[in-house]
Amino acid sequence: MANPIYKVIFHNQNQVYELYARAIYQSDMYGFIEVEEFVFGEKAQLVVDPSEEKLKTEFASVTRSYIPTHSIVRIDEVEKEGTGKIVEVKGDKVAKFPFAPPIRHPQDTE
Repeated sequence: MANPIYKVIFHNQNQVYELYARAIYQSDMYGFIEVEEFVFGEKAQLVVDPSEEKLKTEFASVTRSYIPTHSIVRIDEVEKEGTGKIVEVKGDKVAKFPFAPPIRHPQDTE
């Protein structure tokens, strides 16, 4: 495929984002994936999808996005773009990455 399109699914603040881009690569910033050249649906469509419009508005002036690796659910190489969307997560369906609790240092009074 000469010009591949990638579907990126990631979670951010109780929302799951699904967007399409032409360029994805490991960032020089440790722990981040860079996403560039966002692809949105045709502007000539008669039916307007509110979830895709919300996504377009959020990424309207974004040239490159840095997504934390631990937030990414999935990246697929697809033949053509679909409809990007933002979906509200209801409940705890998205598992959080386990982190160790912070180390508590003893105080002078203890």
